[in-house]
Amino acid sequence: MVNKLMVSALLVICMAAKPVPDGETALQKMHSKYAGKWYKTFTFNQTTERYRNDSLLRSETWYEAASFPDKFRIDFGNVDSGNAVLYKGDSAYNFRRGKLRSAKKDANDLTFLLGGMYFYPYNQVVSKMKELGYDLSRSHEDTWKGKAVYVIGANTNGEKVNQLWIEKDRLIVVRFLKYENNTKEEGILEDHMKAGGGWTETKATFYFDDKLVQKEFYHDFKANAPLDGKFFEPADFGKWHWAKN
Repeated sequence: MVNKLMVSALLVICMAAKPVPDGETALQKMHSKYAGKWYKTFTFNQTTERYRNDSLLRSETWYEAASFPDKFRIDFGNVDSGNAVLYKGDSAYNFRRGKLRSAKKDANDLTFLLGGMYFYPYNQVVSKMKELGYDLSRSHEDTWKGKAVYVIGANTNGEKVNQLWIEKDRLIVVRFLKYENNTKEEGILEDHMKAGGGWTETKATFYFDDKLVQKEFYHDFKANAPLDGKFFEPADFGKWHWAKN
């Protein structure tokens, strides 16, 4: 009799438990909601605070622009200084005083995660997520800053694996965790505002190995802002800038 009661109780619990979607299901919800609607270009300036040992080292203004799915540029300080990094496709180009100093392979994960994904067919999004190290077979539901979230990449809280935290209501990225080369990177994205057919965070906080390294505050953002194509061409660096036109 005891065994039958235990089995019956377990069956009731299992039937009542709410099924948790796998990571791919949550990802597909995001893609279905924003594909074809997300803004194509985006410009803004940001106050950037750099930290060491929780102490503010310096604060400066950066000028940033994106052209989805795979172009992003940051100008550090005065746009006439010629100090910038330009991401295009799978490469990054670093300029100092208007001269190209280095070029290397770097696709900039955040450009894809914060807008680029909505400009690719869904099957390519799945492949890219796997390339970035997110295990789409693993997921769970949690809360973050008082709101329900899907967590893509981890079955439980505290796992040391790449994770993408998605607010369930608006289906936007609010946190990411990345483990690579024995280091932990965490990004917290908040104070979101509507932008075109999508959203943008206006505050971003970054940690390495649980130590605060940078805070960003966005200002004067424009969705679908006109951007000259040469702005993301290394060979045309310095010929045109959205902040001056």
